[in-house]
Amino acid sequence: MEVLKRRLYCLRAAFHWTIFTHRSYSTAASSLSLQPVTDDQMLLSILESCKLSFNSRTAGSVHGLIIKQGYGMYPLLLSMLIKVYEACEKPKLAHHVLTEICSFNFDMISANLLIDSFIKVGEIDVATKVFNAFSARDVVTWNTMIRGCVKSGLFMEAIGMFREMLGAKIKPDGFTFASVITACSRLGALNHGRWVHDLLIEKKVEENYILSSALVDMYSRCGRIETAKRIFDAAKRTDVSIWNAMINGLAMHGRAMDAISMLSAMEKENIFPNPVTFIGIITACSHSGLVEKGLKYFNLMKDRYSIQPQLEHYGAMIDLFGRAGLLEEAYAMIKEMPVEPDVVIRRTLLSACRTHKNTYMGELVVGEIKHLSSGDYVLLSNIYCSTKKWSSAEDVRYAMNKKRVDKSIGKSWVELHGAIHHFKAGDRSHPETEVIYRVLQALIHRCRMEGYVSSQDLVVMDISEEEKDENLHYHSEKLALAFGILKTSPGAEVSISKNLRTCVDCHSWIKIVSKVLHRVIIVRDRIRFHRFERGSCSCGDYW
Repeated sequence: MEVLKRRLYCLRAAFHWTIFTHRSYSTAASSLSLQPVTDDQMLLSILESCKLSFNSRTAGSVHGLIIKQGYGMYPLLLSMLIKVYEACEKPKLAHHVLTEICSFNFDMISANLLIDSFIKVGEIDVATKVFNAFSARDVVTWNTMIRGCVKSGLFMEAIGMFREMLGAKIKPDGFTFASVITACSRLGALNHGRWVHDLLIEKKVEENYILSSALVDMYSRCGRIETAKRIFDAAKRTDVSIWNAMINGLAMHGRAMDAISMLSAMEKENIFPNPVTFIGIITACSHSGLVEKGLKYFNLMKDRYSIQPQLEHYGAMIDLFGRAGLLEEAYAMIKEMPVEPDVVIRRTLLSACRTHKNTYMGELVVGEIKHLSSGDYVLLSNIYCSTKKWSSAEDVRYAMNKKRVDKSIGKSWVELHGAIHHFKAGDRSHPETEVIYRVLQALIHRCRMEGYVSSQDLVVMDISEEEKDENLHYHSEKLALAFGILKTSPGAEVSISKNLRTCVDCHSWIKIVSKVLHRVIIVRDRIRFHRFERGSCSCGDYW
């Protein structure tokens, strides 16, 4: 940020805001007594208040002070100013602010710094508008935007921007590929990832530990752990990050002993583990139910390597105990932590209470969460439903409605023929909805003949069994799988990604589908990978 300020300081005198007059600013500012305000954080607070109260008059006064006090290149202030004008339904003013930012004759370095500054404060939309306004772009410009998209969770947009970059005949470098590979990794888009990997080789970009780590992570997250292992074995393993990528990949696939063996291999190659290493090891133990080993490496981290546990390590330990049903031990660890537990740690225990149907502990944990999110309400409601406490579940739902809390939407997606198809529960927006639902109904019927019975305690209402079945049949992963089966040849593998944890009902159903159709079905949920084959799952029903 300071680099940008210093570089652009000499440009301020020539930077004009042509749509406002000095008179209009000084009159408004005087009437509102804003002249003494010189601190940029105070100006930002005033703008935030203007946005909430739709006060364009005060915003205009602050706008004048921004220029007068020399804050005309502060990205937080500029982006907030644009937001205020948009909130106040003053699109012309917002557009003019943006136009003035982009109309000045920046050199390439200054333009790149400006775009980067907006991304660093989380304003990817403004950064994109500035990017689009500048016609002159070099590899740094494109890298900044692609990285910004990835940072903002806009993974498809990052891949799309990479394609535009190639179309503009800009040669990507190692930083470009690292960002795009990460985008493919987060999407679980194997075909896109392979395409990017092939381009990396074709353009003879020199691999380093950053690229090697990104590739190991990508193939692991796309369900190809053996490919990830081959890349790991062929790479230079002099940096701890590539070891961490491999350990986390093995953990994600439930291969705890392989992950643990990596720690011994690191020592033989004189690579010192860091805090991330042990998060991966404990997570691997958690996914495989190895409570004693997880506790052993938690203590080893402190005693042998002098690494003090951080929140993430405690979170992994709470998950380890919670999955194993050791809820009292998990709660005791939270109470004994030397640092204040965050909401994620408490939510991890709450999720375990849902899995093990422990109403008492669930209520205790909820009582300690200061600001409940939609997920917390849903977990508590599910705990009540699983124990058939319908009245309590209804009370939770009433509280959600009263506080206007929306439930997180479950989403699944499948990559086929170069495109990614998204589905939500009960979704009917896909162009081939009718045939997808017919395939799904046929699969459900066939699975019932093989003994499938829906897990009705997951339904959060006291309704008839027939209605409960209807609620469970159209979960997003079932729709995604039906589409994948529809669009692939018999016996072909189908891979699905999901943003939430796979529910018990879908897990049981997919196991039977893999058996009756003789297919390998891979599901990557928020927690881990599930490889369904011949009626069983690689997680051993422990997830």
